[in-house]
Amino acid sequence: MPALVFDCDGVLADTERDGHLRAFNQTFEEFGLPVRWSDAEYAEKVKVGGGKERMRTLLTPDFVAAAGLPTDPDALDEQVAHWHRRKTEIYTGIIRGGDIPPRPGVRRVAQEAHEAGWTLAVASTSAEASVRSVLELAMGPELSPHFSVFAGDVVQRKKPAPDIYAFAVDRLGLDPKRAVAIEDSRNGMLSALGAGLVCAVTTSAYTGEEDFTGASLVVTSLGDPAPEETRARVLSDPLGTRPGPWVVLADLAALLTAYGGPGPRTD
Repeated sequence: MPALVFDCDGVLADTERDGHLRAFNQTFEEFGLPVRWSDAEYAEKVKVGGGKERMRTLLTPDFVAAAGLPTDPDALDEQVAHWHRRKTEIYTGIIRGGDIPPRPGVRRVAQEAHEAGWTLAVASTSAEASVRSVLELAMGPELSPHFSVFAGDVVQRKKPAPDIYAFAVDRLGLDPKRAVAIEDSRNGMLSALGAGLVCAVTTSAYTGEEDFTGASLVVTSLGDPAPEETRARVLSDPLGTRPGPWVVLADLAALLTAYGGPGPRTD
């Protein structure tokens, strides 16, 4: 059975700038921490997989001293975990507020895959509560229960390590050569490729200039027929799939065929 495995942030919804960055900075403010990440600074932070891991980049000796934080490693880890739990609460509240729309085409393509009998999953290094809130937003109450969710700390190493995709493939009993990952970042692409999956990329707010060599398809989004501004633009098509202005399931199935696996049904 073929599978479609989505990343979450930047793929299901473009959540980094107006969701995660906002939640990080509100958390820093609530805890009285002497830092606020600018948009440019956060563009670099998103290259670090995992929210707690991004927070840990703050923990230089000078920052620890200025913030009056404990120097004991275990106590410091607990402090970071406390920050991150609050950040997740703030973030899920932002998502529930409905200000961040799903990305074009994600529900349409997922619905098509579900109707064709494909396995659906999300593989993300974000906290599970955050991922499930975005999944519900993007897929709605009828389609989201058909997704398996692999998120947060179920693996120790975050993207670009292949662990989260390898974990999902193992738990679902998938042949990775019959699974398409939808990613938006180079780190995510490397994670999927490292686990043996085919990877299609939909670029997002912070990733448009990254190197996606190795992806089987790179588009601005999966696209939708209307309105016109939601249509996809092809940035790289090394396998000659030639999708139209909105990617359909047959385009993703063609990536699997070109990759060397048997062509899955799409109807």
